Amino acid sequence: MGNVKSIEKAVESLPPSELAEFRHWFAEFDASAWDKKIGEDAATGKLDGLAAEALADYSSGSARAL
Repeated sequence: MGNVKSIEKAVESLPPSELAEFRHWFAEFDASAWDKKIGEDAATGKLDGLAAEALADYSSGSARAL
C-alpha cells in the first residue's frame, strides 16, 4: 500500500479529539509551507510580473478598494 493511502487510513481511524488535533497541526503545517513557497517565489522574482500588473492597474485607476 502506498504511503499516502497508509496516511489516509490512519487519519480515518483517528477518534474525534485526535482528528481535531491533527486538523489543527495540518492547517499550521500547510500555512507554513505556503508562506515559505510564496517567500521563495517573491525572492526569485517569480511574482514580479503579477506585482507590476497590479501596480499598473492601481496607477491607471482600474483598481478598487476591497
